[in-house]
Amino acid sequence: MLSKEFESRWEEYRAAVERQLDKSLSISNEPYAVVIEAMRYSTLGAGKRLRATLCLEFCRLSCGSFERALPFAAALEMVHAYSLIHDDLPCMDDDDLRRGKPSCHIRFGEANALLAGDALLTHAFAAALEGSAGVGYERAVQAALKIARCAGADGMIGGQVMDLAAEEHPELEDKLLHQLHQLKTGALIRASCEVGALVGGASEKDIRLSGDFAAGLGLAFQIVDDILDVTVDEKTLGKPSGSDQASGKTTYVTRFGIERARSMAQDSIRRAKAVIAQFPADVCFLTALCDMVLERDH
Repeated sequence: MLSKEFESRWEEYRAAVERQLDKSLSISNEPYAVVIEAMRYSTLGAGKRLRATLCLEFCRLSCGSFERALPFAAALEMVHAYSLIHDDLPCMDDDDLRRGKPSCHIRFGEANALLAGDALLTHAFAAALEGSAGVGYERAVQAALKIARCAGADGMIGGQVMDLAAEEHPELEDKLLHQLHQLKTGALIRASCEVGALVGGASEKDIRLSGDFAAGLGLAFQIVDDILDVTVDEKTLGKPSGSDQASGKTTYVTRFGIERARSMAQDSIRRAKAVIAQFPADVCFLTALCDMVLERDH
């Protein structure tokens, strides 16, 4: 059972990020307004805001306030939304449902969905840097660079390439399965934690701790995702269930079975908690967030 204090802070973060996104992705009357509508459709009013929450909390832990990280938290959510738009395209996972509603390409057409994803990725960096006055030039540039690296070929994109290749070669070695998900899912979660600590003024040691924490949390998040894909119905998930098995992908469940996969997720969360206990601040919110990731049902 999550505490009221945890839920209150999570909701505060969600509301602040929603306002930031709404402001940044303002409604347009331009002839190209359909792409703005598609960007808003795929970004606003849905999702757990896990990445933004991690960014804001690490900033708060580092400097006592989360507001200076808001532009970067919103940017991370834009990058995440872009990745989901492209994941759902017919050339990728070909999913018609996302977050309980039609995928972007079903609602706006494939071409507009592709452009909306491209626009979100580009706009994320503009929005982050335009709002970085209180961060300082050097740290703002370092934060943008972390997001770029974690979202690119050596991060999220590299993981997606490996994921597509796994459909043709489903029997992945354990090492490659771990690498795939550390890149596809874990890289942006790592960026969220490190960027929050960075813009909050944390030391190099604490930035490294935030990244080590993210590695454990991100792996657990992915393993739980794999479990939910085979144990929860489509309505609860808000996206097609059983899609990984249908496409013949190797997951932690297909590789190790549900019970061992669940045990692996628990071990990963224990490692994350052990790391974050070294952070020089009250980390009760983050330990509760770990429990939430482990116990979530969608």
